[in-house]
Amino acid sequence: MVDSLKKPTFTELRPGIKVPAKETILTPRFYTTDFEEMLAMDISPNEDELRAILEEFRADYNRHHFVRDEEFEQSWDHIDGDKRRVFVEFLERSCTAEFSGFLLYKELARKLKDKSPVLAECFSLMSRDEARHAGFLNKALSDFNLSLDLGFLTKSRKYTFFKPKFIFYATYLSEKIGYWRYITIFRHLESHPEDRIYPIFRFFENWCQDENRHGDFFDAIMKAQPQFLNDWKAKLWCRFFLLSVFATMYLNDIQRSEFYAAIGLNARDYDIEVIKKTNDTAGRVFPVILDVNNPEFYQRLDVCVENNEKLSAIANTNTPKFLQFFQKLPVYVSTGWNLVKLYFMKPIEMASLQGVAR
Repeated sequence: MVDSLKKPTFTELRPGIKVPAKETILTPRFYTTDFEEMLAMDISPNEDELRAILEEFRADYNRHHFVRDEEFEQSWDHIDGDKRRVFVEFLERSCTAEFSGFLLYKELARKLKDKSPVLAECFSLMSRDEARHAGFLNKALSDFNLSLDLGFLTKSRKYTFFKPKFIFYATYLSEKIGYWRYITIFRHLESHPEDRIYPIFRFFENWCQDENRHGDFFDAIMKAQPQFLNDWKAKLWCRFFLLSVFATMYLNDIQRSEFYAAIGLNARDYDIEVIKKTNDTAGRVFPVILDVNNPEFYQRLDVCVENNEKLSAIANTNTPKFLQFFQKLPVYVSTGWNLVKLYFMKPIEMASLQGVAR
């Protein structure tokens, strides 16, 4: 009984292969897009910058970085209980997100090969990076006697269709927020090595530079497509994707605060720092950003966190499902209302800050 309490059990497809986490609105998504529209894009307005980024990708600065060393060769049974559960969840979510990027970039490289060799090679080299990251994370899962069947994930996951401009908004933010997440954890653990409970965190400084370069690529793509950035619709969509990415991260991380506590971080403080840094970074390309320095922003997100807890509590009761729906309905309405209020908070116009028209 003690052992079962110390080591959480995970449902397996077969011995050692974890059943993927149930798909929800908060889990990493797999994407597809309109490849014909992507093929028709003209990158000439910013081709020089894209070629410079391609040269960085070709240099492959991290080709010798993701190599496991002797520190991994030990038992990790001392990471147990809830700490082990949330750590496995962290590795799985990270692996799934990286693998999602690999699949999308690989398919874009294949589709663009004949029409746009510069873009095709950029996507191919980014898929190389994402495959390397996903493989490293999946190998880390094996230290906890688990792994993901990535082939099964490819076939079993639902794919979300986004038009190219939405792919650019979403992946740009995903890469940039990834950079700030990794570097913030790395800098914290560099200052507090006693909190580094597992060696994967030593790799985060170089790792996040891959994320940063990928984000720079999508920055350059959007600048080559000014129609994605220079009208009122672009402002509305940029606000939508900023809020979606920030709210999803915040709700996920607060729900898994035990993981951050295990490495000496307060999940809420960590997320606020990452949100502010990512928001500022997005202002280099997006026409508007969110007013994330307004305390109301986090107060409303905290209400959404509380609502998530209420939904979980309702779901864990023996109440019949149809009655649970009516219990959950006002909670859903409350979350929706707070997200709508966040969306319509006055944004920050970047052109007015910079004194130039975009």
